[in-house]
Amino acid sequence: MNSHVPAPVPAAQWWRQAAVYQIYPRSFADATGDGLGDLPGVTSRMGYLAELGIDAIWLSPFYPSALADGGYDVDDYRNVDERLGTLEDFDAMIAAAHAANIKVIADVVPNHSSNRHQWFTAALASAPGSPERARYHFRDGLGENGELPPSDWPSHFGGPAWTRITETTGENAGAPGQWYLHLFAPEQPDLNWDNPEIREDFHTTLRFWADRGVDGFRVDVAHALVKDMAHPLRSKPSLEILVDDGTDVLFDRDEVHEIYAGWRSVLNEYDPPRIAVAEAWVPFTNRRLRYARPTGLGQAFNFDLLQAPFAATEFREIVARCLEEAEVSGASSTWVFSNHDVVRHASRYSLPDGTDAAAQDAWLLSGGREPVADPARGLRRARAATLFMLGLPGSAYLYQGEELGLFEAADLPLDSLQDPTWFRTGKTLKGRDGCRVPLPWNAQEEHLGFGGPPWLPQPAWFAEHAVSAQDAAEGSTLQFYRSALAWRRKLQTTESLHWVSAPDAALAHYRRPNGWEVLTNFGTAPTDLPDGLDPARIVVTSGALPVLSGLVPGETTLWFAP
Repeated sequence: MNSHVPAPVPAAQWWRQAAVYQIYPRSFADATGDGLGDLPGVTSRMGYLAELGIDAIWLSPFYPSALADGGYDVDDYRNVDERLGTLEDFDAMIAAAHAANIKVIADVVPNHSSNRHQWFTAALASAPGSPERARYHFRDGLGENGELPPSDWPSHFGGPAWTRITETTGENAGAPGQWYLHLFAPEQPDLNWDNPEIREDFHTTLRFWADRGVDGFRVDVAHALVKDMAHPLRSKPSLEILVDDGTDVLFDRDEVHEIYAGWRSVLNEYDPPRIAVAEAWVPFTNRRLRYARPTGLGQAFNFDLLQAPFAATEFREIVARCLEEAEVSGASSTWVFSNHDVVRHASRYSLPDGTDAAAQDAWLLSGGREPVADPARGLRRARAATLFMLGLPGSAYLYQGEELGLFEAADLPLDSLQDPTWFRTGKTLKGRDGCRVPLPWNAQEEHLGFGGPPWLPQPAWFAEHAVSAQDAAEGSTLQFYRSALAWRRKLQTTESLHWVSAPDAALAHYRRPNGWEVLTNFGTAPTDLPDGLDPARIVVTSGALPVLSGLVPGETTLWFAP
């Protein structure tokens, strides 16, 4: 077997093919015993993360928050929630991560603040037309007495995107007054990015965390900062983006890239430059790549594989298209199957083929009973898809717990649910709590080793997936991830691949320039190993090793060393 030692990655390019592990801090590890995961908890597990083999962690928000939306309602962008630690705890976590050669990416939430942010409380205490209100989007209502919302815009979490306030100053004190815009929960008022003060303050926030050692930023709802607020407000009864010319009322407007050009100038003040990745749910590929330009944020999530059926043709087409996009934008591609906003992919793959997002919502509402899931198939497919993805050029984003083979906790007690979607939709959509349940660390310890009584209840079956149950178990999902990530570092090479013609339509087969090959059987039945592939070259497999007869098991990925 030929050995291959990858060339050292330049310091400024570490992100291009990094394996990034998303941490939802409140659900990762609780060091204080109060039931909320915290920054000291993250620090205490740095050895686990280093052994896993990831290159960076991405921290979901850890800022002061009322948790109206799981921390994405930010009270103070330059501080730590006291329940999660202190700035000193953050510094200690950064130091521990860097000592383990792990980069740190912080979530930044620029579209909206919380309703407890000092700017918003000042706006409520000020008069209409004041500079304080100009930091947000306040409008007079429609109707004879302003009793109707200023537009028909809906909120992502259900209900209207406008909330009316009670005025506190002037002759109208105590009376219903203006309305403010919130594309998400009422506790998340949208900031007015036409206001130069907002732009400059976020430059200060970026520098604040970069100065403390943060290596990059994940930008929440990156495509929504700029809105067309010209009077009268245009109608948009749906949140879909139907145009690809930058003129949508609320999303992906051309002007947003002026903002990110300013961010890039700030990020380039550092050596190496800080990186940024956009969460931009933009349906048009020609628009998405604009966020990933070197003059902008530099990288953007693509969620194409996350939304695709488990099928060879779709996976091949998506990968080919996304790699072409990356080449055009000058970025590297990104790959993701799970995160804090979607049903875990082991559960998605366990549902009958053709189960769309609406059907997933119905499945959650049924407590995971209808339609009937096949967990064994789901985990088999999840491992195969993940190994297919980890072999690709570009950045791989992993979500905490997927390395344990965790499924969605679809049967959480209804009185434990906290996602604003559950309440804003009149309890007809359960939302995202099922993928945010605190991790199981030790099956023998109270609360499965998480710490205190977890803020979301851990199902009994979580114990089977605990780190302690998988740590030394040959063939466990945890061992599989460790092995794949270790070999991935040897595989990394130029950001390209070559598709190899497959004799079976269920197969997807690609080769990297250094001779590594990845083969996935997306079908359910075993199929013949393509000519030229020697089973003796197999170094990682997502499932049981193929028999020497030369058959590739169904729903299985194999890696072949040069």
